[in-house]
Parts: sequence; C-alpha cells; structure tokens
Amino acid sequence: MSSSSKKVASVLYVSYDGMLEPLGQSQVLAYLKRFSPDYRIHLLSFEKRGDWNNRVLRERTCEEITDAGIMWRPLRYHKRPSALATAFDVLLGMLVAGYLTRKYRVKIIHARSYVPSVIALSMKKMFGVKFVFDMRGFWADERVDGGLWPKGSRLYRTAKWFERRFLLSADRVVSLTQAAVDEMCHFSYLQGSMPTFEVITTCADLDLFKHDAPEPSTQKEGRPFTLGYVGSVNFSYLFDETLQCFNLMRQVIPDAQLRILNRGDHDYIRERLNYHQLDPEAVRLEVTDHAGVARAMCQMDAGIFFIKPVYSKMASAPTKLGEFLGCGIPCMGNGSVGDMASILEGEGVGVALGDFSEAAMRDAIDRLLQLAYEPCIQQRCRQVALKYFSLDMGVQRYTDIYRELLREDKA
Repeated sequence: MSSSSKKVASVLYVSYDGMLEPLGQSQVLAYLKRFSPDYRIHLLSFEKRGDWNNRVLRERTCEEITDAGIMWRPLRYHKRPSALATAFDVLLGMLVAGYLTRKYRVKIIHARSYVPSVIALSMKKMFGVKFVFDMRGFWADERVDGGLWPKGSRLYRTAKWFERRFLLSADRVVSLTQAAVDEMCHFSYLQGSMPTFEVITTCADLDLFKHDAPEPSTQKEGRPFTLGYVGSVNFSYLFDETLQCFNLMRQVIPDAQLRILNRGDHDYIRERLNYHQLDPEAVRLEVTDHAGVARAMCQMDAGIFFIKPVYSKMASAPTKLGEFLGCGIPCMGNGSVGDMASILEGEGVGVALGDFSEAAMRDAIDRLLQLAYEPCIQQRCRQVALKYFSLDMGVQRYTDIYRELLREDKA
C-alpha cells in the first residue's frame, strides 16, 4: 500500500531515545520506515540538545522521516535534576500524545521502554487505545545493577510499581529474550493475569550492516589486526576488562589495533586507556553516524564487548551483536547475558568468556583469532545474523501484533 487512504490505522510510537542518536536511527526509524506504507505513523521522541543543535544532522533526519511519510513530533529531552526532569518530560509527552491521539484517532500506542510507557498507559486509560509495552529489558533493575539506584530506594520502588502496572495493563508485552519472559511468568502478581508476551530480539538493518565483498585471508595478513569496540562504555559494560583483553592480544599480535566508536565518553575512555598504559598509536577513538558505524565495522577483524552479568541482563540482546555479525565480523562477548553465549559459541561465530581471569582471556583470544582467519567466517557470521537479527523478521513480527490488536479492537 502506498496511498495514505489505504493505511489501516494510526499508530503513535513513543521513544525516550532521540531520532538524532544512532540508537534511535537503528532501533526506531529503521522499523518505522517499513511500517509507514501500511500505517499512519506518528512519532514522538525526546531529542538531546547537542544532537538538536547539529543542524546538518537535524535537517537530514527530518527529511528522511518526512520522505518516509512519518509525522514526527520531537520534544526536548531534559536531564537535570534527574527525577524532576523526567517527570517534566512525561507530563509534556502526555499533553502532546493526548493531542495526537484525539486529533488523529490513534488506535495503538507503541511505547519503547518504561518512561514512554507512562505516557502510553495514561493514553490507554483516557482514550481506550491499545498499548504495546516494548519493555527492552528490566529497566529499574538495570539501574540498580549499574549502581545508579539503591535497590530499596523510592525511585526503584516507583519504577517497579509502574512496571507492574505496565505488565497488567498492556495489550502486548514485547521482550528481547525468552529468558526474561520465563522470569516474568513467575511474578506472583501475574498469576491468573498473565499478559500476552512476544519475544522479538534486537534487530539490525542488514541491508546497511553488510560486507559487500569477503576479504581474502591473505589481504588480512597484510595489515594490522583490528579489534572493534562500538557504543557506550557506561555502567552496563565492562570496559576495563575489554582493555585488559586487548592488552593481552597485543602480546600475541604486537601491532594489533583497537578501534573505538563512541559518542560522549571520550574523556573517560582516554583516562582508562592511560590507566591501562595502552600505546596511543594502537587505539583509534572516533565519532560517526549510523551509516559510518557500518562502514567502520567492515574494516574490523573482530568485535569485542563485555556486559555485566547481572540479573537485569537476562533480558538484554545487544544491538551491536547483530550488526557485527551482519558485517561478517566474529565477536568476543561473555556468558550470562540473554542468549548471547549460545549464539556465539553454538553457531561458531564468536567466543563467550565464562569468567574474566587472565587464563580465560588468553584462551578466548586464541580462539577468536582462529575464527577471524577462517576462510568462510564472514559468510557464516552473515548467515547467523540473518537467522537471528533480521530487521525484516522483526518488522513482520511487529506487524502481526498491530494486526491482531486492530482485530481485537473491532471485535
């Protein structure tokens, strides 16, 4: 369907992540552009000041969204003071969402994570719209596991109270992993009121994240081995362990290079590089856009990222895994994080550390290097990406949810 008259219903998608951020472009816009031929998509997002002040990026993204037929309502994201700023954003979001819901007769509100779900839940109560709780993980527990909140704090209790409301009220609950669904099925307050769960892993745009031509192993041997790190170094990640691993890799391959793609944490990264006494000539630290990440990944030989193996991470499915594999790049990760270990080890596309001892790291490095130089590794990684992380598959699953909810609405 290409004509707006043939679009079956209005859907309001609410994201607290900005569309000017790589995450918003890869995990929101990439989906919505494929929904827009069949649904009237309204997008409500919260944009950070630094991104919004980038005029080139803003105008390019606005044009991209408009060309896709999506109606975008960007609001300003407020950070400080934390709780009050978030409350202000939620209240403003409710006002705008209420206006859009009434004016455009929105049938479904699709909320990405917890803060947008407060807005969506209020719209469901006021207007009776269908509510998709796309939870993305155990957000409140992530903040406790990351040391941002004490577990008994008022903020944590409030977030868990809202989580309970979301799970009891949502028309569909989308989880990134089956492990998280299994855990929620044991929540006492859901017994007898179990929501309809759907498991849709984090998907990647594999039309963008692809390696056009496999690189011969002989060519790889003619240049420094490049280990890639993409994304945040925040409380969810074990960045020091990553640098320790790279230091050990340099003992095996003295001219190995570490290429880091990151936004906003460069001072911290440089401080940790200095702490681990890494040669500055061995590290390349840069900022790039979403398409630039794909291009950079294709110039890497292996990816690395370690996620804290804590309770909340049973619900985690890192986007970068699908993107690395889509580009034909094997990865080193760690166990006890969603389904990551079973994919890496079970499919032969990477190595999952069981612990962070030096012996385990050395063994993992040896196995990763063997994988990286296998003749068919790029093709195998690509096939695994298509199997688990295809954006087409994810879009079809969400489309099925929308159709089911609209049928229920008419019943």
